[in-house]
Amino acid sequence: MRRPVVAGNWKMNLNGQAAVELAAAIVKGGIDGSADIVLCPPNVYLMSVVDSTRASSVGVGAQNAYFEADGAFTGETSVAMLVDCGASHVILGHSERRQLLGETDAVVNKKLHAVMASPLVPIVCVGETLAEREAGKTVEVVRRQCEGAFLGISEDQAARVVLAYEPVWAIGTGKTASPEQAQEVHLDLRNWFEKRYTSALAQGIRILYGGSVKGSNAKELLSKPDIDGALVGGASLKADEFLQIIAAAH
Repeated sequence: MRRPVVAGNWKMNLNGQAAVELAAAIVKGGIDGSADIVLCPPNVYLMSVVDSTRASSVGVGAQNAYFEADGAFTGETSVAMLVDCGASHVILGHSERRQLLGETDAVVNKKLHAVMASPLVPIVCVGETLAEREAGKTVEVVRRQCEGAFLGISEDQAARVVLAYEPVWAIGTGKTASPEQAQEVHLDLRNWFEKRYTSALAQGIRILYGGSVKGSNAKELLSKPDIDGALVGGASLKADEFLQIIAAAH
């Protein structure tokens, strides 16, 4: 039985006080420990959110990391720095970084290798644009992104990864892949892991859905056999709604 994961990506939102208050409200919401809960604030609030969740089972993740250990890389944050701040997880290859900041599969791969040398749990994102879906290239795109991200990653290392399928066309648009569409892609991704690695790894790796997940649609999405949780954007900024999604994962 795969343990569900519900991660909230706060993106570039909130201020310090609001971040602490939101984290505290989620912790207070009665999380029973049957799923892994991860909050991903902006890096400047990582330590504050870590402090707010310290007495709970809630993890704290970063939204990105750089692949170099140190050096003249203005504005970047190393994996070791994130660990030092108390982070437990890190998101890699989010579609907004791919689409807006030109992040490539090769860069995601470098970042994944860097994270593998640390205790952080990587949440690796893949997903297609609307044009790619309408052209019937969804499977081709997400498999290519997996091939690129997991290049040189061993089976033991891959077993540490949480994968997130996030159709770009469904992020922040209010559109959501139907549960059947999402399940189809998740199953294909699991089949890819079986061919790339082993059946045991494919059955054990957790694959999240990300794309306008809300309290109102979470139960139907998360009831699908190959959907193991959610990477939540806007709805994670509202404690009540995020707790509804957590309840659906339970």
